[in-house]
Amino acid sequence: MIQVFSGHFFGCLEIFILILMAMDHYVAIWKPLHYTTIMSRKACAVLMAVAWVGSCVYSSGQILLALSLPYCGPNVINHYFCDLEPLLELASADIYVVNLLLVSNSAAVCTVNFVLLMFSYVIILHSLRKHSVEERRKALSTCISHIIMVVLTFITFPMDKMVAVFYMIGTPLLNALIYTLRNAEVKNALRKLWSKKLISDLRLMEVGTVFVLT
Repeated sequence: MIQVFSGHFFGCLEIFILILMAMDHYVAIWKPLHYTTIMSRKACAVLMAVAWVGSCVYSSGQILLALSLPYCGPNVINHYFCDLEPLLELASADIYVVNLLLVSNSAAVCTVNFVLLMFSYVIILHSLRKHSVEERRKALSTCISHIIMVVLTFITFPMDKMVAVFYMIGTPLLNALIYTLRNAEVKNALRKLWSKKLISDLRLMEVGTVFVLT
């Protein structure tokens, strides 16, 4: 049950954080001069606290529904980790109503958050029409990594075992990679590393050529 709670808690938290990032981009593009005032440390702390509490409430509701069922049969699930759908298959009772409530709960959270995300980006894109080409390019560059993560999060929502594994492992790895490669310091470090590798390869080629000639 701890595993089920953790999976749903952090999955829901990720979706809430995507919403907060959309709000952050909205303020950065619409109110750049007031950004530090609006998105202060206190405001960010409050928003993150709301995200954590909301995720906890959602996950607790899912767990309480699952715990309301009796489990008197086998204790082996057909999955790579403990999730609600394979867990409900072990219940020794009719799961139709509980399953309907669980699906409705998840669908409501995902749908509301997805609509809010799309609405925020419609507003952002609509506002960019009044800006110059350079300002549009900068704004889109700011948002592109976030849009990629939104697509990965909602398109790869766990449906079967393999997709669930990608959602739990692949998406977080890609998340770190996508956001890290947008960092100027990381880009510069990768360029230096690549340059050193090229220089090292060239030196090895020179040594090999001299050795062959000798």
